[in-house]
Amino acid sequence: MKNYLEVEDLEVYRKLCRLHIEVCDLTHGWPKEEKYELGSQARRSSNSAPAQLAEKNDDRHIRNKIEGVNRARGEAAETIHHLFMAKLKGYTTERAYREFRDRYKECIRMLNGLEKTLERKLPDRERRWQVAEESAEYSVNYKAHSTGWPIPLKTET
Repeated sequence: MKNYLEVEDLEVYRKLCRLHIEVCDLTHGWPKEEKYELGSQARRSSNSAPAQLAEKNDDRHIRNKIEGVNRARGEAAETIHHLFMAKLKGYTTERAYREFRDRYKECIRMLNGLEKTLERKLPDRERRWQVAEESAEYSVNYKAHSTGWPIPLKTET
């Protein structure tokens, strides 16, 4: 019995790999002029999301594993953007875009959970985020906003 996870053991990794294959299939139906433009960008970012997890999975340092999760999350969000642009250009339907977006958002939530799990393995003083509480504040001067973006708290000057 092994005492560590292979990257292929991560459900989010498998989901991101499946999404990449489907994004490739989708983009090959786009106009020829987009083959090396929007289509290429969508394929590259969709492949980069699971690749970032794979690259950092065997790293010995938890902080580096977390960086891989953060990069994977960013690549997933970038792929959503490329698919949104494809929808705006009429290369894909609203329904197809929403289905991909929802599946990528699910992966992003899974990556958030993975990051929290990894953060718990760090000593308290090395954690960047509070992971013990659901409504953790970003820092003393910022609070979480419903959109996910931190907003500054009013401070006295």
